[in-house]
Parts: sequence; structure tokens; C-alpha cells
Amino acid sequence: MLILIMSCSQKSSKLDVAVYETSQAGNKLTTISEFTLAENASVIKLDPSQKFQTITGFGGAFTESSAYLLNRLSKKNKDTILEAYFSNDGANYSLTRTHMNSCDFSLSQYSYSPVEDDMELEHFTIKEDRDDLIPMIKDAMKISKDGFKIFASPWTAAPWMKDNKKWVGGKLLPKYYDTWALFFSKYVDAYKEEGIDIWGFTVENEPHGNGNNWESMHYSPEEMTDFVQHHLGPKLEADGHGDKIILGYDQNRAGIKEWVDVMFKDEASSKYYDGTAIHWYESTYEVFPEALQYAHKKAPNKYLIETEGCIDSQVPEWKNDAWYWAKESTDWGWDWAPEKDKYLHPKYAPVNRYARDIIGCLNNWVDGWVDWNMVLDRQGGPNWFKNWCVAPVIVDPEKDEVYFTPLFYTMAHFSKYIRPKAQVIGIENSAKELQVTAAENPDGSIAVVVFNEGKTKKNFKLQIGGKETCINIDAQAIQTIVIQ
Repeated sequence: MLILIMSCSQKSSKLDVAVYETSQAGNKLTTISEFTLAENASVIKLDPSQKFQTITGFGGAFTESSAYLLNRLSKKNKDTILEAYFSNDGANYSLTRTHMNSCDFSLSQYSYSPVEDDMELEHFTIKEDRDDLIPMIKDAMKISKDGFKIFASPWTAAPWMKDNKKWVGGKLLPKYYDTWALFFSKYVDAYKEEGIDIWGFTVENEPHGNGNNWESMHYSPEEMTDFVQHHLGPKLEADGHGDKIILGYDQNRAGIKEWVDVMFKDEASSKYYDGTAIHWYESTYEVFPEALQYAHKKAPNKYLIETEGCIDSQVPEWKNDAWYWAKESTDWGWDWAPEKDKYLHPKYAPVNRYARDIIGCLNNWVDGWVDWNMVLDRQGGPNWFKNWCVAPVIVDPEKDEVYFTPLFYTMAHFSKYIRPKAQVIGIENSAKELQVTAAENPDGSIAVVVFNEGKTKKNFKLQIGGKETCINIDAQAIQTIVIQ
């Protein structure tokens, strides 16, 4: 028997909810309003009195590759993509990232400090960003009614500042620490002149390096903390940019312990760090909750933000939704991880990787989650190193076609309904086969995200404050349930 959303029990008060579902069967943020009343349903009980971290936001990255592709599309399709990401009717992204200097998802290698031994950066220029990257950011700003935060990450300083004089690998020479700190300050000023306010920085993208493949610059925890404590933090403060957020580390979460031990060793080392940035590439399924819990306890009043994640080392499937729900993907570790770590890199379904990871992060003190490229082409680029990856939106610029993959809708389940300054709340979940997280928004609404990775439909009761409703979630589906 099909009924409208109603109380599962005659003894309980009705709980009014709105339910949105994305599923392998074809739903895409589809409103669900009819459910089968099931006996012996599992129970998901919400406890708003139990409060955890405050949400900073969800979103993706502005890269030169994404911006270049947008500029090759018709205005109609370009606007459609940006509206989908940044409008209130779309995913309403609230936290974003971009790169300083080039990265692998650039068309070529470049630096804002092109003149060697320019210690005072008199020739600093962001001209490389003006054709594509800056216009994309500014167009997104026009669309976003709520606004969004943007933080920037360097992959490397210019080769002339490094000990190996190369784009890839090497370390920043100590004699250039002050110059490199000035670089961050000048970047804030330059973007401000373009009408773009930079919220903050990560100190270095992947300080362990990336296997010496594309732009990188290496730090130990001690080296990065020395740079932040004695150079970057004081310079930003002296130049009137002391309000800019500084996030340390910015690599895979399994290695976070040795970093936060150094970063937050004492008051002096902690002073200019506002939090810790992490990536997900250590495993295709493991969230590393113990590492996240450890990092939170080490700095409970500071940010813990997932700053990059994507389906990496894959050429995206074009207009094939089924691929994103099937365990067909492999990542870098499938081929390259040491034998002892191979078990962390099995084949996986891309949607599962996103949904599981975001829910797992939210349930372990992470307050922000940022995807990598917003837009890529059918090859998974452009990428000067041919490091092909998948983005939630894939385009064919030659034919002016756009494909919103299931990953786009998966991201929107969080970004659209869990807003900045929401607070993650307590949950009791008897449905062990379902993964669940919930947050109370500033307007008092509660967003509950439920993920069913299994291949059978599940039934559950959602309870809060003496009220309940009965809900079904399809096989291989993600739902956001909004309680007003």
C-alpha cells in the first residue's frame, strides 16, 4: 500500500519532511513523497541537543582547466553550469579552492613571479589568471546570492626559489622564505584589485610531493611550521591580512598525526595556524576516523577541512550514469601503491566513494569538504601532465555538450541542504547498512543525509523529539531529508 509521508505509529506525532533522492535507478535530486509503510523498520533517531562541529561549507575548485573549458562553450551552456553550481536553485556551493601559480590542471607551467631573484617581487603579476580563471570566479560571484569562501593553494614556488631549480619536487630555499611570504600577501592584494576577496590559504598542496610528476614543493612538518610561524603569519599580519585563514598540511589524512603534533605543539607554533587541510587519496573507501578524531582533539577550536578529492587516474565515462554507480573505477593506488597498502585501493563505485567519504568526514569532526575540478573534458583534462581525472560536470567543447554526472547530484545533497554555520548533531542509527549524518542549519531546519550502498531497498523510521515518519530509500541511493 502506498501512502503519503505519515507517522509510522498511531502513538507518535507526524513528522513533516521533504525528501530528495539520487539513485542508480535514475533519480537526480528527485522529490520523493510516497512511501511504503513497513513493519520492523530500522530507526534513525536525531538528537539536536548533541552538537558537534560548525560547518564551514561544501564546494569545488576553480582551476585553469575548468575555466578554459567554460570559455570554449556557448554562453548558454557556460551559464547553465555556473548556475547549477552556485545558484540557490542549484548546488549553492559555499566553500571553494583555487591554485596559486600553475598546477597539473593548468594548460602550461607558469608563476606569478617570473623574474629570477626578484626578492621584493616587483614583477609580481597574475596576468596568467585573467583570461580564464578570474572571469570564472567573478561569474560565479555574480550568480551566488549567499556568497562563497575561496581559499588558494600553491603547488610550488617558481623554480628559482627552490633548491633543485625545477617545477617538480625540491624545497624552498630558506633565503627565500620572506619572499615567498610576500608572495601570499601580494596575491591577496592582486585579487582584491580584481574584486575577489581571498578567505585564506593552504600553505602548500601535498607537501610530501606527488611522486615527482607535476608541480610540487616539499616540506617537513617542522619546515612548514617554521615558515608559518616566523614568516607567513607575521607577514600577512603586518600587511593588514591577519584575518586570512592559514591551513597547514594539505595531504592525505592517514598521515595527519605527525603534522598536527608539530603544528599544534604549543601556543607559539599554533598561533598563525587556523586549522588543518586534508585529502582523501590514501584509500578509496577508508575514512581514517581515528586520524580525524586525533586531529580534532589536538586542535578542537580550529578548522579541519577536506580540501581536495576526486576520482583520480581515470578517464571519465561520457553520459553513462551506470558507470558512476558500478565498482569499475581504479585509482592511482591500484597500480602504484606499495604491496602492503594495496588493500586500501580496491575497485570502487565513484558515487559510493563520494557519499561514504563526506558522511564519514562529517561524523568525525570535518567541517568543510571541497571537491577538485568543477569541469573537465571527455578525456579528463586538460592536464599538461596527462593526469586524467573525473569531475562532476564533463563537457565536450567541440560539440558544445554538457554532462552532469551522478557525482554532481551527490555533491549537491550536501552543499545545497547543509549550509554554512550549520551544526552537526547527534544520531542513533540502528540501520547498520545505512550511512547517516545530520546537521541543524542556522534557520532551524535539519538536513539528514542517508546513503544506501546496498542493492536492496531499505526502510527506516526517522525520529526526533517524539515525532517520526517512515521512509524508504531505494537501492544504491542517497537521500537528503529536510525537516523544517
